[in-house]
Amino acid sequence: MKWKLLWPVILTLLVPLAVSYFVYPNHLPPGFGEFPPTYAGEVPGFSLPYFLTMLAGVIYIGGLILVPQYFGFKGGEVKPRPVSHANLPWWFWVGGAVMGFFWWLMWTRETPFGDLVLWSFTPLWWGFIFFLDGIVYKRNNGASFFSEKPGLMFISAIVSIGGWAYFEFYDYFVLGNWYYPNANKVGWDQMTITIEFLITYSTVTPVLLIWYNLLNTFPKMVARYQNGPKWNPNPNTLLLLGAVAIGAMVVWPYELFWVVWIGPYMIMTGILLRCNIWNPFTEIGKGNWAPGVLIGVASLLNGLFWEMWNYGSSNPNPEPITNPNYWIYNIPYVDVIHIFSEMPLLGYFGYIPFGVLVWQVFIWCGKMFNFDTEILIEPKPNEQTEEVAGSEQGA
Repeated sequence: MKWKLLWPVILTLLVPLAVSYFVYPNHLPPGFGEFPPTYAGEVPGFSLPYFLTMLAGVIYIGGLILVPQYFGFKGGEVKPRPVSHANLPWWFWVGGAVMGFFWWLMWTRETPFGDLVLWSFTPLWWGFIFFLDGIVYKRNNGASFFSEKPGLMFISAIVSIGGWAYFEFYDYFVLGNWYYPNANKVGWDQMTITIEFLITYSTVTPVLLIWYNLLNTFPKMVARYQNGPKWNPNPNTLLLLGAVAIGAMVVWPYELFWVVWIGPYMIMTGILLRCNIWNPFTEIGKGNWAPGVLIGVASLLNGLFWEMWNYGSSNPNPEPITNPNYWIYNIPYVDVIHIFSEMPLLGYFGYIPFGVLVWQVFIWCGKMFNFDTEILIEPKPNEQTEEVAGSEQGA
């Protein structure tokens, strides 16, 4: 089983390296291996046909999320939830205070704390993680990811480091769709900057899993994506298409820059389906799109915070540098319409498949390293239940 899980992932690492050998005179893309990535080549400018094509895809995906009844979803039964008598837990208040302090420190560039400001991004995010988890605890009548599975939360942070490093690997082959211009400007040696970045990577998976739990506390949202179209993609076809797409991305890094979001996603989906391992596509095959849609929406919502805090750490004044993790996008054809964000407007929809990929990597790691991957925390029972409608007809 483990070899069946492992070899397609090895393939996703070898394919871009093998194709690069024939594409580039030095056999590797420029900037390859520099950590964190700071290379950003000159990309093609705005293309209206390309923009409109991607906009059509965004409208379709957005429509499915906002008005699923027009996409064949009949909705499901809205399950009653226990009335919560739990108070907001202590980690909600501590997390909020930590988040608020480091948000203030990073954006105001206050100097009394010296170089502490350069480490702001990670505690800001961990404060936010515990703040969110506290809300889940309150809504779940005293049950949350941290309160019920603190060990798994720690494991998710470790997985997050490897998972984002895996994703960062593909950035080299699209010639720096995102890069970190401040990384080498803070005067740190390579070991320090590497440690700081890896610690920051620990926040990605936990925060998405907690967002997912938060969205699941809204039963109507869960019900509205049930009883929809059944889609059972062939896992071998997904593996083949994913490998071909990743290879083609290396040859045409500008035209196929979006494959960085889709190629690994197809591979990981193919692996899990081929090995009969539960993942969001298992439910989609039954007509239940709720897990896949909700983790995608969780990622999109969290993306708003990622981009807001990132942008504010270097705008409107880029000096002095307060955030070595600050990133800029270098995207061809569609790098337009920025609203208080380095991310172009259409780019936000890349967060949707990214959220599914993050969860799938977590599931994959669980099977490889033998740990529990059940992330949904059920509310604690209570004799009183909230009054909800009996079914959700895609509303």
